[in-house]
Amino acid sequence: MALAWLKDLNPAQRQAVTFGDGTLLVVAGAGTGKTKTLACRVAFLLERGIDPGRVLLLTFTRRAAAEMISRADHMSGRGTAGKLWAGTFHAVAHRLLRLYGRSIGLADGFSVMDQDDAADLMQLIRLDLGVAKGDRRFPQKATLARMYSHTVNAQRPLREVVERYFPWCAGDLEAIGAIFARYGERKIQQRLLDYDDLLLFWKTLCSAPVVGRNLADRFDHILVDEYQDTNALQADILRGMRQSHEDLMAVGDDAQSIYSFRAATVRNMLEFPERFPGARVVTLEQNYRSTGPILAASNAVMSFSKERYTKELWSQRRSEQRPVLVTCRDEEEQTGMVCRHILEHLEQGVPLSEQAVLFRAGHHSAMLEVELARRNIPFHKFGGLKFLEAAHIKDLLAFLRILENPFDELSWFRVLLLLPGIGPRTARRILDQLGRPGRVDDAARCNGGGRTRLASPLCRLLREPPAVPAGAKEHFGALRSALADCEGVPLPESSSASGNETAVPSGKGLPVRVQIERIGVFYRPIFERRYENAAMRLRDLEQLEQIAARYRSRRQFITDLTLDPPTATSDLAGAPHRDEDYLTLSTIHSAKGCEWHSVHVLHAADGMIPSDMATGDDAGIEEERRLLYVAMTRAKDVLYVYFPLRYYHRRWAHGDAHGYAQLTRFIPSTVRALFEQRVDRAEVDPSSDRPADVRNTQAGLNRLWNC
Repeated sequence: MALAWLKDLNPAQRQAVTFGDGTLLVVAGAGTGKTKTLACRVAFLLERGIDPGRVLLLTFTRRAAAEMISRADHMSGRGTAGKLWAGTFHAVAHRLLRLYGRSIGLADGFSVMDQDDAADLMQLIRLDLGVAKGDRRFPQKATLARMYSHTVNAQRPLREVVERYFPWCAGDLEAIGAIFARYGERKIQQRLLDYDDLLLFWKTLCSAPVVGRNLADRFDHILVDEYQDTNALQADILRGMRQSHEDLMAVGDDAQSIYSFRAATVRNMLEFPERFPGARVVTLEQNYRSTGPILAASNAVMSFSKERYTKELWSQRRSEQRPVLVTCRDEEEQTGMVCRHILEHLEQGVPLSEQAVLFRAGHHSAMLEVELARRNIPFHKFGGLKFLEAAHIKDLLAFLRILENPFDELSWFRVLLLLPGIGPRTARRILDQLGRPGRVDDAARCNGGGRTRLASPLCRLLREPPAVPAGAKEHFGALRSALADCEGVPLPESSSASGNETAVPSGKGLPVRVQIERIGVFYRPIFERRYENAAMRLRDLEQLEQIAARYRSRRQFITDLTLDPPTATSDLAGAPHRDEDYLTLSTIHSAKGCEWHSVHVLHAADGMIPSDMATGDDAGIEEERRLLYVAMTRAKDVLYVYFPLRYYHRRWAHGDAHGYAQLTRFIPSTVRALFEQRVDRAEVDPSSDRPADVRNTQAGLNRLWNC
């Protein structure tokens, strides 16, 4: 097979791309062309005549899947890569559950909650059970949601997860378990799935005797990106999907496994040959991003790791510039040195957009942000409010969720509480009236297309509206009208309509974008009264309409937004700078996968890197080592690592106001020798080094007389 693009691959990449049948693990070091290798593998399979519909490509972002498909199409010239099953684990799980879910008892009309909604549902259960009414602190909803997710994804008992990651909650295990049990029941009643359910039920599908075999036979080849970021549940899924075939290719880097707080585990990489006996391992070591000196220091940091795949990154990019280890007097001096270096590179022609400042935790950049603003250096900090976390977006989507799944209690609460005159107690009463189990007469009057179904809260709302406070009647009527229009059904002329009722949700209403526009007519007056900066927020609603224009299915629109939402919102954004060039500030976790000409790593001190909260065991320390490695390998040409000697604090009322730090344990003397070491001080006028005498003082006075 004469494929011209194969010539552009180095020997290790070519070996991975042209691998025959069987199981392959590609250990791809930072900057070694992982995405290119996967895209070429897809193109190679298509050239071999493999049916694209029988190829499954699993990634961690939709963008990554789209990029690989685009590259594969360009290389193969066939235009068939778009027929692959490609997407995130959660998106593929959702698609499979829509096809096979009934075989494991999953309701047809299920909808998917986002992570905030899952936490809100736990909060309702927490309050219903009254477990937080004692005289001691009980975990908040966000903590409960993280705890639940970690337990499911790690496939470990709750007790173990709490002892390892949430030790302050150990005294509440029984109550937490009760909340989680009730949470599962409520999801079934309301036909809801959360993110974790998507993977959990995919694993259940794989375990089912008949459908499991059918599922495994559906794909001839499975390719997995970023395998080091998978959790135990995802590893079990992959094993289940390979019951009938062995053609599996996983690509990842154990040295970049840094998401244990999401239940990802480096064990999936390290134990791959044991999980898949006979698997081949190919290592990519040629780096196309960084200079040799940067790679030498990065390799040295990882050389002390106790468990790893041995690899030595190397590059043909030669440079005399070693990475720089800057020792500063304190955090204030660190801030000044970072700003000085950034401006120096800017004057040398390196735009701000090609420079980044990385740190272990978000608050580590607080002092720097103030100084950047003072010096008029524009910057963008990663990790702000996500699009779907904005309150006005969640409001509007709640209407669509009700239309799609009328049993969604959380969305009903959100919508009802928007109406003037309705508070939590009234909303509960209304929902109790709307949500009673379907009666025989309800089922008959909610007959759609000859198919009898239980009356839903939406059906009852449109047919027989409940009593509401006088101050809410007008808005409640407008709500009913908006929902009826979206469903394409007329409202009854009176609430005492006959049994031959026509106000039945048909599910065949307006196009998705038009539904949003119709809901907007009702919602906008509420929106303008409820939120500040309404004009700025309005752009988000307009963006939502534009996104919806690409969809024919309301269900698919909601699902895609939930599983792969946009990452930005104007909610917290200020006016844009006239200068489009800006500096990037980012946590190391958020910077993974990115690269810049110049990288500045802050706070290379023990207690910061590694974080003093992550040094309880060897596994935590090893992950912190990998974090530093990830930060260093983001740099292409210039790398600065800053170490403040002193931190100011007051731990005790009469204690010292500062403490001295130690250089991170990950840069011992042997590694330090690979850095250019500087001991810098704050910017000082060189004339201040001259001895002080009367003439200098008089000269200073003379400057005051000059006009």
